[in-house]
Amino acid sequence: MSRDDGRANDVHRPVTIQRRFTRTAPGSVLIEMGGTRVLCTASVEQEVPAWLEGKGKGWLTAEYSMMPSSTRPRKRRDRGPKTDGRTVEIQRLIGRSLRSVVAMDQFADHTFWIDCDVLDADGGTRTASITGAYVALVDAIRESPLAGREQTILTGSVAAISVGIVGGTPVLDLDYSEDSTADVDMNLVMTGSGQFIEVQGTGEQQTFSWEQLQQLIELGRKGIASLTELQQVALSAE
Repeated sequence: MSRDDGRANDVHRPVTIQRRFTRTAPGSVLIEMGGTRVLCTASVEQEVPAWLEGKGKGWLTAEYSMMPSSTRPRKRRDRGPKTDGRTVEIQRLIGRSLRSVVAMDQFADHTFWIDCDVLDADGGTRTASITGAYVALVDAIRESPLAGREQTILTGSVAAISVGIVGGTPVLDLDYSEDSTADVDMNLVMTGSGQFIEVQGTGEQQTFSWEQLQQLIELGRKGIASLTELQQVALSAE
């Protein structure tokens, strides 16, 4: 299949990870995957939800939003109880994904707040959010009172990417034009060591076979391995 941007079917879009993008959050990352841009910030508070008080554990939670101008037509802001179902689903996914690689008993009585704000949406906003948020989380640990405990708090890294079947062909990292017409759409979340955290797959226009599922997972594994390397390169830079 010929893709609009000329990529091979097993190649993700160009990725940049810019750390320290804002002044006030201890962890802040602007991640760009093709035309998708997400600002991911991580903050630390010395408190936990009431149901965790006195239990010797910490917590991590996430919020996600799309800026009104991130799409055409303009997207209305989520306000209070009017938060749409998609937003709730995605922020829960981000939180679950990051919690899977943190040891809650290693930062008792602290909460990590992850905020992912989509500035430009061109497909893959949830996967870009997870990938960028991990880098922001590492920086937040390094720049907080928990500094020096990165190795005990984090049990691994996490990244995510989309795969799908477009025009009968399995492809990696769908942009909006591909995602909106995909026969099958899937998101993979994995650790840097190759363990699965979440697999979200849907036959949008048709069913898919076991062989196609294997192809999609292999594409996703390859893409996440590449993203993990890019995360480590970004985190090793001064």
